[in-house]
Amino acid sequence: MYEFARELLQNQKHRWLVTGAAGFIGSNIVEALLAAEQEVVGLDNFSTGHRRNLDEVLEVLPSEAASRFTFIEGDIRDRETCARAVEGVTYVLHQAALGSVPRSIADPLTSHDVNVTGFINMLDAARHAKVERVVYAASSSTYGDEPNLPKREDRIGNPLSPYAATKFMNEVYADVWARVYEQPAVGLRYFNVFGPRQDPDGAYAAVIPKWVAAMLDKAQVKINGDGETSRDFCFVANAVQANLRAAITDNDTLHQVYNVALGDQTSLNQLFAMLRDKLRNLGHDYPHDPEYGPFRKGDVRHSRADTSKAIDALGYAPSHRVEAGIEAALPYYIARATADAKV
Repeated sequence: MYEFARELLQNQKHRWLVTGAAGFIGSNIVEALLAAEQEVVGLDNFSTGHRRNLDEVLEVLPSEAASRFTFIEGDIRDRETCARAVEGVTYVLHQAALGSVPRSIADPLTSHDVNVTGFINMLDAARHAKVERVVYAASSSTYGDEPNLPKREDRIGNPLSPYAATKFMNEVYADVWARVYEQPAVGLRYFNVFGPRQDPDGAYAAVIPKWVAAMLDKAQVKINGDGETSRDFCFVANAVQANLRAAITDNDTLHQVYNVALGDQTSLNQLFAMLRDKLRNLGHDYPHDPEYGPFRKGDVRHSRADTSKAIDALGYAPSHRVEAGIEAALPYYIARATADAKV
């Protein structure tokens, strides 16, 4: 899946730090970098990531890849840990965060500590270590109540949740560090990324793996609202590509923010039908219609990205549309559900 990383980083050898390395997106980035014969440092405290994700990465790669991977178990809220992690690093790909709008509403202070204080710790450690560039996971939640579609980087509204506020503050601080300390940084506003290693468990699981797990278990799928809420779903390989391009592509300015998405939108009703049809094609019939409930506090109604800035400036070229991404991810979700059932 990450052949493009070898081509993109051909004849380049760097030491990369991936924070949140044991998480969903982080572990996919680690896989792509190791597949491209790069040296990688991973940092994670396993608060939401899983050690099995890193084990899976090393299992699918040649055995020598393990010699180019260093893992640090630690927390980005600890300054000494951040300083140790960036030693000798060329690029930082910062994925560590506490995601989820509902989680941030239930516990706003912890979301702030991790997403804002942890981010500043890493940004400042990168500054002192003279890291060439920090690429960080921003979020489409930053658009808040801005009603226009598609979402453009230069046009945002008011945040609708503590999580959105923390991600907006990341952009503010990255811009300040760029202006005051000349630390280059690039923010990637992710739009509903999905794919292998995304966790289907827990109260804050993302919609696609959560629904697939329910369908495989013949359990009831619940939709918040009327199902016409729409999102710009983006397969993880597209997000990985954006991270690598954002790190190595020449940029005349110290801080920029880019949308990472498809530039399309899919309603929850359309997503449900797509998942049910593709599971049926794989021999997993789902007999129920969805159950509809109240709209979820803090959610925006519709989301679709304008990706022209990333396309023009970074050469970003999404490799997977939604259906292709789901087809690529379903074997992993099915294998994961089967393995969990045996435990």
